[in-house]
Amino acid sequence: MADLYGLLAEFDGPDELLKAAKAAYRAGYRKMDAFSPMPIHDLSESMGYDKHRVPTIVLICALIGACSGFGLQYWISAIDYPLNVGGRPLLSWPSFIPVTFELGVLFSAFGALIGMLILNGLPRPYHPVFNVPDFERASGDGFFFCIEAEDPQFDVSETRAFLEGLNPKKVDDVEP
Repeated sequence: MADLYGLLAEFDGPDELLKAAKAAYRAGYRKMDAFSPMPIHDLSESMGYDKHRVPTIVLICALIGACSGFGLQYWISAIDYPLNVGGRPLLSWPSFIPVTFELGVLFSAFGALIGMLILNGLPRPYHPVFNVPDFERASGDGFFFCIEAEDPQFDVSETRAFLEGLNPKKVDDVEP
């Protein structure tokens, strides 16, 4: 439906929100989101968000950082400006470990930050649920669950009946 972003249900507490998310996933809904003022254990997993890509991004960035740190030191010590100090080999890898480690940590930290921002779609100054009057309580004491109209199983009347069957405080239309 072009004139509706989705339906937003408000619940009394975290347990009710978690039950609603599990019920919606069991019912076949996949385009949904939950909003809570605090972290709720297993909420994202109950909605089917069990793929964690940030650790993979962090590992790749750490390996890139470590390889570039080692490669830079090798290039400087063995190729660009070789100095034979005390007969040590030009590729003295034990002395390269601190910089290699530090660049691995630095690149992984930047990868974690940038990957998290990109995968979460942040910064996001506007979202359609901001149009619902009571949604401002989501950062204080409100527990909200939204099923988006883009969901293949979304039908306004059926989805509204489904959400009302979960005993929310109320169900609101979310305008785009």
